[in-house]
Amino acid sequence: MDFIDEVRALASRVAAAKDLLQTEEATKNAMVMPFIQLLGYNVFDPLEVTPELVADVGTKKGEKVDYAILKEGKPIMLFECKKSGSDLHINHASQLFRYFHVTEARFGVLTNGIVYRFFTDLEQTNKMDEKPFFEFNILDFRDQDVDELKKFAKAVFDLDSILTTANHLKYTRAIKNTLSDWMTNPPEDFVRLVSAEFLAGKQFRAAVKDQFTLIAKHAFQQLVGDKINERLKGAMTPDASLLPEPVRVEETTAPVDAPEPSAIELEAFQIIRAILRPIVKPSMVSMRDAASYCAILFENNNRKPICRLRFNNENRLIIGLFDNNKEEERIPLSSLDDIFDVADRLKICVTSYLNPPQA
Repeated sequence: MDFIDEVRALASRVAAAKDLLQTEEATKNAMVMPFIQLLGYNVFDPLEVTPELVADVGTKKGEKVDYAILKEGKPIMLFECKKSGSDLHINHASQLFRYFHVTEARFGVLTNGIVYRFFTDLEQTNKMDEKPFFEFNILDFRDQDVDELKKFAKAVFDLDSILTTANHLKYTRAIKNTLSDWMTNPPEDFVRLVSAEFLAGKQFRAAVKDQFTLIAKHAFQQLVGDKINERLKGAMTPDASLLPEPVRVEETTAPVDAPEPSAIELEAFQIIRAILRPIVKPSMVSMRDAASYCAILFENNNRKPICRLRFNNENRLIIGLFDNNKEEERIPLSSLDDIFDVADRLKICVTSYLNPPQA
């Protein structure tokens, strides 16, 4: 099994268990230890993975880090764990800061079993940075996130290689966050810059500032929307190599007189395919229109519904999501963008088909 397949399998188990775990200890046993095992480290060998490693800090004696991963007897990674679903604010990493300072480890990981935040000492040697250089969400990841995570695996772990990319990852993340903030609240200096050539020497008065701030905000949103549409169109480009394999007629073939999907249903279908792209190939997600709804299916099989689009009235958009018992929950949408709000549930549904429960 490839590394990404192992990550997907763990994601399926985490999705099913996350709401059942009420304590930090349960989170460590059910979610964090399997994650460390995923990276190739033997959690049952204390010479490789030491739980509750004692790290004395000044007058504080007997301080313990939840897990320390060792290489040749020396810590290389420290894990500080919180209960499933807990906040991972930097203020909750105080113990990890202290452990990092008194051990030889160059990486600290703060996690709640779902999100893993990786820290190092890019700003000041032997002092853990306040901001992570890499974040991995086991329930929401991209292929490139898995590539970065794999660098921490035992088989390929190389300190210099990770540190080389850590600086790039950290500042790329920071710039993305800044640009994201600018999309909703463009700063005055940025508005001045992008509007300078249109003002032709006019003074940047309050009215002009307000006008171009609004224009800059709209331009940002349209640019992002255009880029998303380009990606979606690319994903929907016909490609014979991506066509689904033939399947049994009695299970999957749509009726000859099936209605054609509408334009808004096709757009929603493209969005759902894009959401599920980190998990499955686009060809594994298909649509089948019916009289009262449009079904989105896994492997073109009506026994594996992903969701239903109930868009017969374009002024009232409803998406039907399925639970473990195939019971449909109908959720109203104010626009197609709201589909991204239920992305996790769509991924969980498809993951359940990839990793069916054992009988």
